[in-house]
Amino acid sequence: MYSPQRQPRAVTFNQAIENSPSLARLAGMVRESNDLLKSIELLLPATMRASVKAGPIEGETWCLLISSNAAAAKLRQLLPALQARLLANGHKITTIRLKLLIGQPQR
Repeated sequence: MYSPQRQPRAVTFNQAIENSPSLARLAGMVRESNDLLKSIELLLPATMRASVKAGPIEGETWCLLISSNAAAAKLRQLLPALQARLLANGHKITTIRLKLLIGQPQR
C-alpha cells in the first residue's frame, strides 16, 4: 500500500516564535531592549543615533552597542540623563554599560 510522505508544514517566523518558548523569550528580550532605546532616543544627538544600537539586558543592567569612540565618549556624558529618563518611564534599569564595536560593520 502506498503511503505518501507528509511534507513539513511551512510556518512563518512569528508562528515559529509562538511555538517555541525559548524563541519567544528571546524575541521578548529584543523587543524590550529596542523599547528602551526608543525611550531615550530623543536625548541622543540626531547625528549620533545611527551609532547607537540596543544591546542585551541582564537583570537591571542594559548594554548599549556603540560604533565609534567619539559616540562612546559623548554617551558617557549623557549616561545620567539617559538613566533618569529610563527610571522616569518606569524601567528598572540601574546601570547602562557601553560596548564599543570597533571594526564591525554597521547595519
